[in-house]
Amino acid sequence: MRKFILKPFAAAALLTPTLFAAVTGNFVPDAVFKGSSLTGWRSIGSVKWSAQNGEIIAAPEARQSGWLMHERTLQDVALAASWRCAGDCKVAVLLRAETLPNGGMRGILASLTEPGTPSFRVTLDAAGNELSRERLRTGPGGVYRVAPDGPAPAGAAPATGPVRTPDGTLIPLPRPSADFRPSEWNTIEFALDANVLRTWRNNLSTGQTVAEEDFGRFGPFALWVGGTGDVRFRDVAWRDLQPKPNSPEKVSSRFRKQSLSPFYYGWGPTVADINRDGVADVVAGPFWYAGPSYTTAREIYMAKTINPSTDFYLGVQYAGDFNGDGWTDILNVEFTKPSLLFINPKGASHRWEQHTITGVLSSEMSLMRDVDGDGKPDLVYKDSQNQYVYVKPDPAKPTEMWQVHPISEKAPWPNHGLGLGDLNGDGRIDMLNPVGWWEQPKNGAGEGPWKYHPWAFSDWNRTSPGGAEMAVYDVNGDGLKDVVTSLHAHGFGLAWFEQKKAATGELSFVQHDIMGDFTSKNAGRVTFTEPHGATSADMDGDGIPDFITGKRNYSHHDSFIDPDPFGDPVLYVYRTVRNPKVPGGAEFVPELIHNNSGVGSSVTVADLNGDGAPEIITSTKTGSFIFWNRGKAKPAAK
Repeated sequence: MRKFILKPFAAAALLTPTLFAAVTGNFVPDAVFKGSSLTGWRSIGSVKWSAQNGEIIAAPEARQSGWLMHERTLQDVALAASWRCAGDCKVAVLLRAETLPNGGMRGILASLTEPGTPSFRVTLDAAGNELSRERLRTGPGGVYRVAPDGPAPAGAAPATGPVRTPDGTLIPLPRPSADFRPSEWNTIEFALDANVLRTWRNNLSTGQTVAEEDFGRFGPFALWVGGTGDVRFRDVAWRDLQPKPNSPEKVSSRFRKQSLSPFYYGWGPTVADINRDGVADVVAGPFWYAGPSYTTAREIYMAKTINPSTDFYLGVQYAGDFNGDGWTDILNVEFTKPSLLFINPKGASHRWEQHTITGVLSSEMSLMRDVDGDGKPDLVYKDSQNQYVYVKPDPAKPTEMWQVHPISEKAPWPNHGLGLGDLNGDGRIDMLNPVGWWEQPKNGAGEGPWKYHPWAFSDWNRTSPGGAEMAVYDVNGDGLKDVVTSLHAHGFGLAWFEQKKAATGELSFVQHDIMGDFTSKNAGRVTFTEPHGATSADMDGDGIPDFITGKRNYSHHDSFIDPDPFGDPVLYVYRTVRNPKVPGGAEFVPELIHNNSGVGSSVTVADLNGDGAPEIITSTKTGSFIFWNRGKAKPAAK
């Protein structure tokens, strides 16, 4: 069999500029303060400001307060900084400091030191004295760019600290705290876009408030200190959010792109022989596309385009002969909704009969695999009671609610990240998520719950832990199955976890990072966010699976909830290269397949034309695509 090697590619827009290293991992700033001069800034009030070795130092006098204002005028802005203070210190940032006809100002004041980082509408006189202060209303909840009218959601702040299962087992990855830490370095990050101000302290969200433009339309930003004790700032970085990148389209020379549809219909395609002609067909959203041309769409259910700015389709699709009539049916599985089974009409030209077969899902991830070894696929997901289950149809009544089999206990498991594979090498499928793995019982999958083994396959990075489909395969060739995964569906991070097996049979894992944030040293110098969809497959014919993932574009609409939301929606193959000279004995070499589509919630790989070179099929907010593998060439020697 001929083979080919995937060469690394890094688009210029994805590189981390050396100038901005170690400033903020969540965005590439336009500028960052690194000097010992305050040129370009002006002080207002009774605070002595100075700069030294990249730090800005504020020395209040006798409980007086004061401002240090930058000269840059901005409307939509991202701002990040680290600061440290002790004693009775007060620290805040002013955004959109609009100059008024009387020489005063108005703008949005956000506290850095108060609980919850509250923000206010303020007016100042020409000397910087505060004339009025009105607390901004909290956003009504949900995902949006422009906050609608409505009251703030009720409820307590997210719990921090350790979390346990009902039997007392400690779950890894307790939620850290966003509280201000006196006398230590703290971080703050703001994204003010349209009428929404989002705030993160110590890399965790402290909420969003509504900042209407009549509170301050546009203007400079400023640092403010009060109380007693010196305050130090460093790594003060900012970015104008008005420009939106739109890179020229790039497609790997080793793949050919075919567009199935230019519209947003779904996030998880599948492949099956729908019409029983012996040729693989593609299912994407409400349509199936007959091979081998894939140029005609036929409706499964009523097609309706989705607005990528305001609406979601949080589902994926699976194929199988679920009613046993010899024709392939389609299963739509969607977060927060019941799963729907569509029965193949056996070649008749009409939309398909629909049946509800599960309860509501509470996980954004689901997988379909033969879990119990009976040769038929089972659906694995987290149900409305926060319990992982697998379900399967009753052969006598396949269109009624499917039979439920528990895998885990009921516990606050993460919503992102899910994997299936024989992790411990006993011949039975195990289940994984970001906080551990579940060992299938010796007597069969139906004897649940399965044994839980805690392990952190993720971490906290401004968002909840967990990413996409977790791959289970032997990365370094030592005979043990490893785990390859995205770390954050709505943030940064790819890593592989090398399995170690003790003489007792106990499994442990060593984390090897592949990609982090903009401050990290990343494979191929590639950095992107929101790897919400992923899969694994041997893309180059060397007998070793590779990892396929990318960026889910507009993952939370066109908002700034997630870092770098307007980065290129890329699709990458990370080729697994065994190399005894690197940590763990393997490395991942990225190749950019496409920079203007990305991934959805799942990625499908299938050899559509039978040439031995598998294709990549995706459905995203920019449409549905086939990336045709152009063939295999002999890999170059390492």
